[in-house]
Amino acid sequence: MRQIFFDTETTGLDADKGDRIIEVGCVEMVNRQLTGNHLHLYINPERASHEDALRVHGLTEAFLSDKPKFAEIADQLLAFVAGAELVIHNAPFDIGFINAELKRLRRGVLTDHVGGVRDTLLMARDLFPGKANSLDALCRRLEVDNTKRVLHGALLDAELLADVYIRLTRGQDALLMDEHGDASGGDAHAAIEAVDLSRYELPVLRASAAEIEAHAKLLTDLDKAAGGACQWRKLEPVPQAVA
Repeated sequence: MRQIFFDTETTGLDADKGDRIIEVGCVEMVNRQLTGNHLHLYINPERASHEDALRVHGLTEAFLSDKPKFAEIADQLLAFVAGAELVIHNAPFDIGFINAELKRLRRGVLTDHVGGVRDTLLMARDLFPGKANSLDALCRRLEVDNTKRVLHGALLDAELLADVYIRLTRGQDALLMDEHGDASGGDAHAAIEAVDLSRYELPVLRASAAEIEAHAKLLTDLDKAAGGACQWRKLEPVPQAVA
């Protein structure tokens, strides 16, 4: 599976009120192995950042003034993410901004170009309910070194997110074995085989009615951000509540 860990920096928090993207960072992973392939773009937003946003990312209007506009990098960005699953922390925010930029160019919505979207914030909330689940908080909890993160940067945040994702899903490593039976990693191109779990009787934990309702609300939020039905709705069967 090809996945792209994706992050943006913006002039503010509200794409609907004219805030724009100023930086995009993308990191490629194939079959749970980082490939070293990445895309990092600075973008001239044609406007100033809000003071609060500037304190977060530190990218000044002067620095961005000679960078390409979004229309000039749109093809490069869409070609890089084409067909991949995007992994994003708080996906509705980033997708909302990308969709606003694509709308200006009449290029549809982001989900027209990718294979799906996975939101690590939703994953973290499921795993750590009631706890802080920002990227910084997850780095601390999962022992990912984020000491270089003085200011937010899209590429650095995408790299950190990839490390966080591996730790959030580390149980999946046991289902992927290389040709030597080593589940710890190794060559990204090594032959792999699935472990046969058919002899095990695995428990099925069904969601409660309240959990199903909360899940449906989150999917509705993703639908709004994506400008249409998210991939999860197309793939996921209707959950049955516990009796």
